[in-house]
Amino acid sequence: KDDDIEEGDLPEHKRPPAPIDFSKIDPGKPESILKLTKKGKTLMMFVTVSGNPTEKETEEITSLWQGSLFNANYDVQRFIVGSNRAIFMLRDGGYAWEIKDFLISQERCADVTLEGQVYPGKGAEESEKVKNKTKPEKVKKKKDVDKKSNNIKEDNRATKQREDL
Repeated sequence: KDDDIEEGDLPEHKRPPAPIDFSKIDPGKPESILKLTKKGKTLMMFVTVSGNPTEKETEEITSLWQGSLFNANYDVQRFIVGSNRAIFMLRDGGYAWEIKDFLISQERCADVTLEGQVYPGKGAEESEKVKNKTKPEKVKKKKDVDKKSNNIKEDNRATKQREDL
């Protein structure tokens, strides 16, 4: 009993979860729920640098981003995982969406992947921005589809992907 470890020194998976204040949750914004549930927990986000950077260029660019975040009092660690990819590890996941907003506003940021969701950055190509939309597209009515039955084969996405392969 003399060797008891204090609660703050326990590994993250053994600490009791922080109580969630449900009065702060906005039902219209699912991100607000994620912010509160990730608060105090380690979280990782993937960041892709636009263009065709070398690993050294990726190192320099993400180092600038990390420095800016450090100056704004965000505790972020950075790991390069490819010639154009890096992982940003946050000690407190509650700040992840603020950091994501900063990163996607950067000129050389192609995209940020956070909790399985891909957010296109300022440096993303136009085709990538359309492909990675976070909101689902509206479904066309059946009448509109019947009128354009001749063009169905041309508009079928699965067919295009098969041809590209």
